[in-house]
Amino acid sequence: MHFGRCDKISQKGTDALIEFKLPELGENIEQGDLVRLMIAPGATVSVGQSVMELETDKAVVEVPSSVSGTVQEIRVKEGDKIKVGQVIFTVDGTEAKASVEPAARAAAATSAPVQLSASPAAAPPASAPAAAISAASGPSEFKLPELGENISQGDLVRLMIAPGTKVSEGQPVMELETDKAVIEVPSSITGIVKEVKVKEGEKIKVGQVIFTLEGGSPAQPEPTRARNAPVEYVTGQHGARLAFQAAIRAEGKTEEQALPPDQPQPAPPVFSMPVQLGKVAGTEHRQPVPAAPHVRRLAREVGVDIYDVKGTGPGGRILEDDVKAHAKVLVSAAFTAAQAPPRAGHFAQPQLPDFAKWGKVEHVSMRGVRRKTAEHLAEAWNTVPHVTQHDRADITELEQLRARFAPKAQEAGGKMTVTAIALKVCAAALKVFPQFNASIDVEKEEIIYKQYIHIGVAADTDRGLLVPVIRDVDKKNIVELAVELSQFSKKARDKKLTPADMEGGTFTITNLGGIGGIGFTPIVNYPEVAILGLSRSRMEPEWINGKFEPRLILPLSLSYDHRLIDGADAARFLRWIAEAFEQPFLLSVQG
Repeated sequence: MHFGRCDKISQKGTDALIEFKLPELGENIEQGDLVRLMIAPGATVSVGQSVMELETDKAVVEVPSSVSGTVQEIRVKEGDKIKVGQVIFTVDGTEAKASVEPAARAAAATSAPVQLSASPAAAPPASAPAAAISAASGPSEFKLPELGENISQGDLVRLMIAPGTKVSEGQPVMELETDKAVIEVPSSITGIVKEVKVKEGEKIKVGQVIFTLEGGSPAQPEPTRARNAPVEYVTGQHGARLAFQAAIRAEGKTEEQALPPDQPQPAPPVFSMPVQLGKVAGTEHRQPVPAAPHVRRLAREVGVDIYDVKGTGPGGRILEDDVKAHAKVLVSAAFTAAQAPPRAGHFAQPQLPDFAKWGKVEHVSMRGVRRKTAEHLAEAWNTVPHVTQHDRADITELEQLRARFAPKAQEAGGKMTVTAIALKVCAAALKVFPQFNASIDVEKEEIIYKQYIHIGVAADTDRGLLVPVIRDVDKKNIVELAVELSQFSKKARDKKLTPADMEGGTFTITNLGGIGGIGFTPIVNYPEVAILGLSRSRMEPEWINGKFEPRLILPLSLSYDHRLIDGADAARFLRWIAEAFEQPFLLSVQG
């Protein structure tokens, strides 16, 4: 994650103070909950020192200081919800100037001035370039640049350079494995490698020197963009608008003239762009696209994925105008979406009464995963007309088979659980009943049948409900599914699940058997159309061949979207699953 500088000098009596404000936190993140303060009045802070822990919708992050000095006043407290740009604390400006001014002179030498101003309307200062350059007489240093939101380090998987190698701007120089993906890191300087200061397998941090160059030089930003955009990577919502403005300036138009004449003009503060979780430009392994380094840099700065841009140059080469035009389309689409009327079925929440009138209350902020879960489930409940079907499966024989094959799964690194078996059963059922592996497109009046089977498994964590998705379940055996399910469970406990791990599901299983209960009504994980709930199995008397016998019974609960699935179809689907549990041989015969 990139944190920009956010401070200004103010006058309080005769003493100069510098305010540290909450910097930009990432795309579409405007606020967070203050979990922990790491400073106190009288403490000495320096640039880069972590001063607070902040919980956003996506993660808990440490926020570093961009000022140095002695803390004078702290204007927030733990538990507060604070917004980007809000003043966090002040430091003694007399001490801070001494450390800020050399940085300002160094930044000025690279055309990235550090601006300290008492004017609220002053432009925010640009950040330092990703590759730090040492004194002119010495070699250039390439340092690990910012990698993305909440990523501060990674494991060096592969080096693509060696002493004596010639590198150029934009050339991949290393592969780095972070918590989210394996990414190629490009060089931002050009020259001949003099010394490599890291080795494969080492854990390296953002800002750490990777290698030095003999006679190297940093990439120089183009004059036009230097005037119109910061050097740092701009988040998608602000960057796309920046490119949009640049494009219409080149056409000699205003924003009002560039938008369709029949389109109402939204208020500027409301502007927002859609967020694609887990999609960070440059982090996927894809075939390279024909584009010059400065064009790639522009795409990164404005938050556009260059792989989505259609090139109009020779041989499909992507030009600057192509990036600007693509950003302009995104902005127009965002304006259209912002003006769209609310969908039917969405109602405003009624105002709550003052509960304090009847006794003592405590207000606790709804944070992170819990907040997102509440939003998603409300959306699902308001969109999907739910019906829940219940049935029972006799898993006495299945339990004997599970106990017999459990050691084989354990040897492979997994655990032979009922959930792992349910994954295989449901994958077979979805092939027989394809309407349960579909989604509804209301606007186009279409049913989308998916030709793949990716099943999500709800996981109960201390942060809330998470649903990692196991892909191509129909192509894997039960032992493979048991191993993958165990791996996802560990990632969920260790808080290592990424947005990409929880995308693309076509059906969901949720198992409350480890807790208890005889049945429940799970909520469909929209835009899917069905979800299977498993409760705790227990021994029950069953009338078989003229007498009662003890049998192990598993309660099943199926919730579904009644717009697509009729009650009779749901009953047949759930009975098929129950019979597959009761007679595992059916999976070989029918599945």
